[in-house]
Amino acid sequence: MVSLAVAKSIENMEISHNVVHGQWDWMNDPEIHSTTWEWDMAGVMSQWRYSHNYRHHVYANVVDLDDDLGFGIMRVTRDVPWRPRNLMQPLRNALLAVIFEWGIALHGLHSEHERAANAEERAASTKAFKAKIKRQVIKDYLLIPALNGPRWRRALTANVAANILRNLWAYTVIFCGHFPDGVSTFTREAVEQESKGEWYLRQMLGSANFTAGRVLAFMSGNLCYQIEHHLFPDLPSNRYAAIAPRVRALCDAHRLPYITGPLLRQFLQTQRTIWKLALPDRSATKVDARI
Repeated sequence: MVSLAVAKSIENMEISHNVVHGQWDWMNDPEIHSTTWEWDMAGVMSQWRYSHNYRHHVYANVVDLDDDLGFGIMRVTRDVPWRPRNLMQPLRNALLAVIFEWGIALHGLHSEHERAANAEERAASTKAFKAKIKRQVIKDYLLIPALNGPRWRRALTANVAANILRNLWAYTVIFCGHFPDGVSTFTREAVEQESKGEWYLRQMLGSANFTAGRVLAFMSGNLCYQIEHHLFPDLPSNRYAAIAPRVRALCDAHRLPYITGPLLRQFLQTQRTIWKLALPDRSATKVDARI
C-alpha cells in the first residue's frame, strides 16, 4: 500500500504535473508530451491544463481570476469578503485534502464550462469528464481488484488507501506553495496594465517554497521550489535547485521577500490562515497571515 502510494505520488507530482507544463516537450517524444499526456487521476488532463497552466499560472493569486485561490470553496485572503458560508471552510478544507483528486477534477471541469462558447461545448466537456471518471473507477476499484482473484479485498483496500495518501500529499505540497504567511494576493486592477517585469514580480511575491533534500524534492515534483516554478513553469523541474540560489540572491539584492521554511511550519501556517479566515474579520488578530 505504501509503495503504491509513493508510486502514485511520483506519477502525479514529478511526472504528470511537469510533463503537462511542457517541461519535456523539447524531446519531441509523442508519449511524453504536454498535448498527449493523461494522468492517473480522476480529472481530464486537458481540462486541468487550462485551469492550471493558464488560469492559475498566468493570473497567479489574482482575486477573481486565479481559480486556485481557495479553489472556489475557501477564503484564503482578506481581499475576498467574508460570508457566513466561510464558517464551514475548516470542514471543507479537511474533506478537500482527502478527496483532492476529485476536487481538482471538478475544478478543471468548472473552468472548462466557464470558457465554453455554447451549450454544446459544455456538454462535450461534461461527457469527457464522465468518461474519464468511469475509466479511473473501473481501473482502480474493479479491474485491478478482480485481477487479484481471491485477494480482491486486499487489492481494493490498497488502491483506496494509496489514492487517499496521494491526495493528502498533493494537497500538502500545493497548499504549502501558495498559502503560507507572507504570500501576497492581488486585485484585478493590479494586472490590467501589467508589464512583463511586474508579472515576474507577482510570481515571486505570490509563491512560497519549503526546504527539502533530494528525496523530498523528488517526491514533491520539485515543487518545494514553487517560486522558481512560477517564474519558469516550463523549465525542467530538476533545474530548479540550480537556479534557486540565483533567484534568492536577486530577491535579497532588491529587498524582496523570498518565502521559505520547513515543510511543517509552512503547513501549519497555511492551516492557521484557513481556520482564521473562516471567521469574520473582526475575530482575527494582527498576527495572521495575508491581512
